[in-house]
Amino acid sequence: MAAAANLEGKQIVVTGGTGGLGPAVVRALVDAGATCHVPHRGGDAPAIARARFVHGVDLASEEQVSRFYASLPPLWASVHVAGGFAAAPVTEISLAAFRQQIDVNLVTAFLCSREAVRRLRAGGAGGRIVNVGSLAAVEHKGGAIAYSVAKTGVVALTKCLADEVKADDILVNAVLPSIIDTPANRRAMPGAAADFARWPKPAEIAAAILWLCSPESRLVSGAALPVFGLAWASSRSMLNLVE
Repeated sequence: MAAAANLEGKQIVVTGGTGGLGPAVVRALVDAGATCHVPHRGGDAPAIARARFVHGVDLASEEQVSRFYASLPPLWASVHVAGGFAAAPVTEISLAAFRQQIDVNLVTAFLCSREAVRRLRAGGAGGRIVNVGSLAAVEHKGGAIAYSVAKTGVVALTKCLADEVKADDILVNAVLPSIIDTPANRRAMPGAAADFARWPKPAEIAAAILWLCSPESRLVSGAALPVFGLAWASSRSMLNLVE
């Protein structure tokens, strides 16, 4: 399906484009012909043709997110990869830490989705929104409560928004990865308990996102698409679900 995606000339936002998954998503989209607009706070950004990295955007700031989207050309899609993981027993989670997980995972997705809807409606040609959730949103476990609550909220946001904008021909979906096979995650979970071969690869998840962004995808909206594959069985015995 990904091979059939044609995004020639399409303008697409990708948040989290400098993280573990984001660069693979940006590459998949630009390889299909899109131009990507990638907001981030700062630091190094990968050099990717037809990718415009915009420094100094705090995705949890309503003002900054609104200003960023207002600066863009007419959009076709907005993909929300930005997020973060933290784990702790419930008795050790401060309110500040809980709110931080809500902000980085759910508030960022909400603000970007809201502004994307405004721009897509203004364009009048429909479009696509894709959020990145987590296996933790559907398999609830203790030990990472703030993260799980935030990602569950992302799935609820996706489903509610899909219903609200269906008359505008805007399709809204989420993908649910487990532990993504990145160098950082391998370092964080070494040893026999970590079965790297079963972890989904960034390029594999990016292929699913590419299809959901494509004009060829016309029927799927409000879905929370599992993209954890063989990791499902092994994840049941693991606490850490790291992006």
